[in-house]
Amino acid sequence: MSDREMSSRAMSEESIGFKIVIPARYGSTRLPGKPLIPIAGKPMIQHVVERARESGAEEILVATDDRRIAEVCQGFGAEVVMTGSEHRSGSERITEVIELRGWHDDVVVVNLQGDEPAMPAALLNQVASDLAGIADLGMSTLAAPISARATLFDPHVVKVVTDAKGYALYFSRAPMPWHRDEFLADHPELPTSVAFLRHIGLYAYRVGFLKRYLAWAPSPLEVAESLEQLRVLWHGERIHVAIAVSEPGPGVDTASDLLKAERHLA
Repeated sequence: MSDREMSSRAMSEESIGFKIVIPARYGSTRLPGKPLIPIAGKPMIQHVVERARESGAEEILVATDDRRIAEVCQGFGAEVVMTGSEHRSGSERITEVIELRGWHDDVVVVNLQGDEPAMPAALLNQVASDLAGIADLGMSTLAAPISARATLFDPHVVKVVTDAKGYALYFSRAPMPWHRDEFLADHPELPTSVAFLRHIGLYAYRVGFLKRYLAWAPSPLEVAESLEQLRVLWHGERIHVAIAVSEPGPGVDTASDLLKAERHLA
């Protein structure tokens, strides 16, 4: 195990105070009403809240602009914060929650998306601990190694390239890094001389950082790739990327993902 992986594992085992906010919206192009779709006998959002409760978070909130989602969440005992409907991303919705709750700038907040019913608690703890362990850092996230060529070339899989200390250089839907000689030769296996990483869409932020983030305009790269984290790099801030200590369960973007999540949670 590398020093970076050992550090990631050690930090994930520490107990720190952090909060989880679960942004959940009813509108979805491919799966309308996605947070309320039943999986293994429960609405998806309930599974997400249960994963959050399995972590070490000191406070868990669902942030939504939809009364239907709010009523379902309150029905199984989740705390809900009603937010505006104008937000373009989960990060923007969480920033409104921060303002409504008056949290201090140093508070660590984990963004757990409302379509991640199988996210392991170990990863929630890890991403929060990773951020807490790096002074003056505003944002951290996770990644996992890619071993299959098809995964690297899949535009639905976000890739990340980091520097020697694990800070993100770029996120993209394109295959990267581009190994010129190996890929031009069209070898079926991925080269082993360079690391290929799949981004896991789980973020931890410091509150003060999110306040700055909200003031930034979306960047051209963010719009082109449809990746909100590129706004951070565009404006010159750093994102630390830790190697995940466990494999995340399936997130839900499509109808086929629902079947995977059903099998996983059953």
